[in-house]
Amino acid sequence: MAARIRRANREDAAAIARVQVASWRTTYAGLIPKSFLAAMQAEERARQWDLLIEAGKDVFFVAEDERGVFGFISGGPIREALAGYDAELHTIYLLRERQGSGIGRLLVETLVRDLRAGGFRSMVVWVLAQNPAVQFYERLGAIEISRRDVDIGGALLDDRVMGWPDLSLSF
Repeated sequence: MAARIRRANREDAAAIARVQVASWRTTYAGLIPKSFLAAMQAEERARQWDLLIEAGKDVFFVAEDERGVFGFISGGPIREALAGYDAELHTIYLLRERQGSGIGRLLVETLVRDLRAGGFRSMVVWVLAQNPAVQFYERLGAIEISRRDVDIGGALLDDRVMGWPDLSLSF
């Protein structure tokens, strides 16, 4: 079975949580304190993802193959008002071994199609400046809008907001 992308449901919450925790531990190693990463628990995160999926405010998609879910994306209305932007890519995570395979791009394109169908015209994403995903978003046409400091587990990090001002032109 080849990889496929589908809309997530509540039964996917545990798999989404496993991908999130594993991705944080590989992506943010050396950036976020080890104690914070070690304390992340998939079971706790699964309950949070279940509640978010059930609420239905945001849209969720998973990437899966015969071994199960290996990536996901979520998005919806922008959470912090930014002039000229109405939607936000909230989360996107892939297991390390699946990164660079084109699935991340497909997840973003799937989310964008859904957001555009819902009437959204533009989108932002918050990403740590030290995260290699910055280059991924730039390759997809995102531009840096602003920056702020964010505290994660006691580490003060540079957080960027990047955006696509016109989703009809970007994807």
